[in-house]
Amino acid sequence: MLFYDSLHHLIIADDQINPLAFPLPTQDELHHELSSMILSSSGWRKVFAESGDEEDATCEIRNETAMLTALAALALARTLGVPAAQKQAVLGGEAPKQEREATILVGLDARPTGRILGDIVCRTLTALGCKVRYLFICAAPQIMADCNLHPDEADAFFYISASHNPIGHNGFKFGKDGGVYSLKEADELTRVYRDILFQESMAPAYLQRLTQEMDIQQYRTVLEQVAFERQRSLERYETFVLTTAAKSIDSAEHERFRQDLRQAHQKEPLSVIGELNGSARSASIDKHLLTSLGLKVLLLNDRPGEVVHAIVPEGENLELCRTTLQELYAKDSSYRLGYVPDNDGDRGNLVYISEQSGQAQILEAQNVFALVVLAELSQTRLQNPNKLLATVVNCPTSMRIDHIAQAFDAEVFRCEVGESNVVDLARMKREEGYLVPVLGEGSNGGNITHPAKVRDPLNTLLSLVKLLRNRDIAKLWFLSVGKQVPRSITLDGIIESLPVYTTTGSFSKAGKMQVTQSHGILKNRYEALLQSDWEMRKTELSAMGIHSFTIFQTEGTNCYEGMGEAYRHGLYSGGYKVALKNRDGVITDYLWMRGSKTEPVFRVVVDCQGDDENRYEYLLAWHRSMIERADRA
Repeated sequence: MLFYDSLHHLIIADDQINPLAFPLPTQDELHHELSSMILSSSGWRKVFAESGDEEDATCEIRNETAMLTALAALALARTLGVPAAQKQAVLGGEAPKQEREATILVGLDARPTGRILGDIVCRTLTALGCKVRYLFICAAPQIMADCNLHPDEADAFFYISASHNPIGHNGFKFGKDGGVYSLKEADELTRVYRDILFQESMAPAYLQRLTQEMDIQQYRTVLEQVAFERQRSLERYETFVLTTAAKSIDSAEHERFRQDLRQAHQKEPLSVIGELNGSARSASIDKHLLTSLGLKVLLLNDRPGEVVHAIVPEGENLELCRTTLQELYAKDSSYRLGYVPDNDGDRGNLVYISEQSGQAQILEAQNVFALVVLAELSQTRLQNPNKLLATVVNCPTSMRIDHIAQAFDAEVFRCEVGESNVVDLARMKREEGYLVPVLGEGSNGGNITHPAKVRDPLNTLLSLVKLLRNRDIAKLWFLSVGKQVPRSITLDGIIESLPVYTTTGSFSKAGKMQVTQSHGILKNRYEALLQSDWEMRKTELSAMGIHSFTIFQTEGTNCYEGMGEAYRHGLYSGGYKVALKNRDGVITDYLWMRGSKTEPVFRVVVDCQGDDENRYEYLLAWHRSMIERADRA
């Protein structure tokens, strides 16, 4: 029997067709398939398209990939203590008893391969004896909000997505209590997964037999409940977004927040474009929530799978939104903002109308993050004048954040790149007594607004709406930096008031490199070159006001100050930053590098105080040169 999605009439699954009913791949074939999968705390990813082409929009996958997916479900079930998933059960022994049923929340983004993967995961988990709550296509923040508000109703979530990677990719995110697994939890799940693949050759046959012999009515019940589970999840998600924006769990405060914005938009209308690019946000709360706040909303490409351009919301992929916003503004001046999400909808970048030029412009990712941090720190400082206040960011976040935080007497704590790292460090700082209302990865514009534990473009958008429509929030900022409060609060005015930095875009060509050496060898050679180059370039650097440097190395939630292997651990794969100082010892610029753990690229960022392009280009060329020489030495 075919089951269809009630929202868009997409096929969810056919309960009579077992996607694991194929000739079992050999162990060598599985290991070969696994070799191209990146297993990191941020998620597991690889090219899932049958052809192996990362730009292939097919829905077909290889048998080896299907089995890797089923084994991922087995690994998660095992970590949750599910009896049928334990090693002795797989090897034919008696499974241990289970005290209670494990419940797993499953969802997926809108990629073509997602639906077959969702069928495999849900069918496998059901056959193993788990209770599965299947949301089908849903935004990543939605599935996480559900288990954030109601952690007692899900022991874990299994989300199928490759985030901003090309359309032929796919992958898995695992977590609980509203966020992805911590580094420790993620490492344990990866260990279990690899143990199954390399030590339990009977596991594929075991899963194939379980899914063939299972009571089909059990799985049919899962599929019949999709509409109910998703609707409940949407309602919970909207409640959670309002909790985040209003900074209150009180439903009366939520309604007051709605009323205040509706009244503000009656006086001064604001319209928004969402160019959803066929993402999972197409099946989410965007239009319902935003219109309830008094905004006029136009959504483009809002059918799941209606992908019309590359997925990553950067550069040219924002052009459709920008040009459409420009055209609409010419007809209706209330159209001021637009947003474009990635495929799982957990991040999005913005375009806006510059009132000075009357032109639609792309808001650079670091500035998006800066504006959100400004809004959330200001709102929190207004509500809590005397409490310890902080923000947590990843290492390559621009230093403009440090200047913004200083204006609100807030501290900045840095950690290694990775959503789980910033979430973990923020939790640790809250336990130390800090209020941490906003955190995230400024290098890609991804903000996480507490109590959320994941990025969300709706939270980003609402931070800007608060900044524009709550005068007190903007007023505190202007006064804190010694500027006159403008009569009309505009994005132009706020952006002009931000600290000026020139920063490498995280998805620009200049921000990506390919290296062949191990990270440990590369960093050792880089440090030797840095010291020798410093002596040769000392005169040039002094003329630029750069007189000394210090090294920061980030691993997980830790940030170590110091050069050399004594400040590196494990695989030496953490972030590495050269902080450049002026004569007074104040950091003015930095050079940063780190190998991506979700893509086969080496990322570099240069952050320069001011808008001197020559200074920026000099430092970027020097940084890249040292990496290239270290790699080929």
